[in-house]
Amino acid sequence: MTHEHQHGHGHGHVHRGGLRSAVREVFVPHSHDAADSVDDALESSAIGIRAVKVSLVVLGVTALVQLAIVSVSGSVALLADTIHNFSDALTAVPLWIAFALGRRAATRRYTYGFGRAEDLAGLFVLAMIALSALIAGYEAVRRLLDPVPIEHLGWVAAAGLVGFIGNELVALYRIRIGRQIGSAALVADGLHARTDGFTSLAVLFGAGGVALGYPLADPIVGLLITAAILVVLMSAAREVFRRLMDGVDPDLVDACERVLAGEPGVAGVRSLKMRWIGHRLHADAELDIDAGTSLEDAHRIAQRAEHALTHAVPKLSTALVRAYPAHPMTRAARAAGTESSRR
Repeated sequence: MTHEHQHGHGHGHVHRGGLRSAVREVFVPHSHDAADSVDDALESSAIGIRAVKVSLVVLGVTALVQLAIVSVSGSVALLADTIHNFSDALTAVPLWIAFALGRRAATRRYTYGFGRAEDLAGLFVLAMIALSALIAGYEAVRRLLDPVPIEHLGWVAAAGLVGFIGNELVALYRIRIGRQIGSAALVADGLHARTDGFTSLAVLFGAGGVALGYPLADPIVGLLITAAILVVLMSAAREVFRRLMDGVDPDLVDACERVLAGEPGVAGVRSLKMRWIGHRLHADAELDIDAGTSLEDAHRIAQRAEHALTHAVPKLSTALVRAYPAHPMTRAARAAGTESSRR
């Protein structure tokens, strides 16, 4: 028996402040898994599509502004960075396709629907972040071994500032919406925009260092930015691969077990499995109930448990709950185990 529900919940979270936590949040954004507010599947997909559209426009405008600066300055280096930003803006396209596919109904072949398309798009985003790190590292080492004089420092710095602001705005927006709808791929794409912002920031800092009389500042900052991109890559890869491996926050599993165990007539939770399908959660549970319970009452208990679970957990769109008569020895063993753990 499976039920789908639309529901909304408010959840508060307390985060410790301080410079260290702020820096950590930039490189490794905290994952709430299923803690935020948008729970309806179609609504969240629509929000995801809108997010990639907005970010595509913002990054496109940023690249156009940089292109205008390139035409004034004549800098070949800036032209290369602008082309790079144009190509990176297009990473929104696979996500757009993935969100659109995710809205399609399940078929006889794809019985769980098409939500996994998001995870495939996430892999593409990871590849783009890795490519950014490779390009940034290669350019930094090349300029360190064979320094190239930088001209039009003012225009170079301006282009770097424009690139950083545009990419960081998109990064903040994508990460916020990705958390809101539970999309690891969209969060990863936000981190990708942040790595591009770091690259533009390297252009700004490098130009400043050269202007102050330190020509090696440009490649050194480039190496530091490469290291920062690798840190972001590891963070994004962890989230995307967890989704691919059906990883779920253990605290969320514990909370679901408490909800099920607290339902009237439930003697215990025999098993609970959860998985993300795109930005939606699915749960499969087996409950122990009293062996003397009638079939009709057992069905009613399972139905109430499904209802309670889908209303207690944000982004849980489907739950399949089965109720089985608890064997007396099983109940005794569980009670003994509980008493032992208390000691």
